[in-house]
Amino acid sequence: MSSVVGNVVKVGMADLKLAKPPQTIRTSGLGSCVGIIMYDDRLRISGMAHIMLPDSTFARSGQLNRAKYADTAITDLLENLLEQGASKYRMKAKIAGGAQMFKFSSSNEATRIGPRNVEAVKRILADANVPIMFEDVGGNSGRTIEFDPESSVLEIRTVNKGVIQA
Repeated sequence: MSSVVGNVVKVGMADLKLAKPPQTIRTSGLGSCVGIIMYDDRLRISGMAHIMLPDSTFARSGQLNRAKYADTAITDLLENLLEQGASKYRMKAKIAGGAQMFKFSSSNEATRIGPRNVEAVKRILADANVPIMFEDVGGNSGRTIEFDPESSVLEIRTVNKGVIQA
């Protein structure tokens, strides 16, 4: 089954893909997960990762899905975009997700997956010198995001909050 429907490239959980016009790129089901869009607005090429956990040290032994973790997914996304001709110096990012989906009586770190994902993504992008142009993170609602590399507009649909464009 193809992950491109019409001109929409669909990114699943723990997945990453690239898109160029006339395509758009979309992921849904962002709860505590974070959607990271990296793009070169001059070349109009973009990539999206749907990460589930802050870093790959959480991985159990066996096959590592690099798209599942912020540290490895961002590295791979940047590398893939550069291989397609994008410029490191023009690279920008937009991020969404990282909600605290459940209320817990404890403030245990293990229950803070959403905020920890956001912190990791921001740190890794800063270390890579990729500026975050927009973020819609936190809260307690799920999100669906769709990015248009032609216009660099990110559309965010949030449960109970409607649609915003940035």
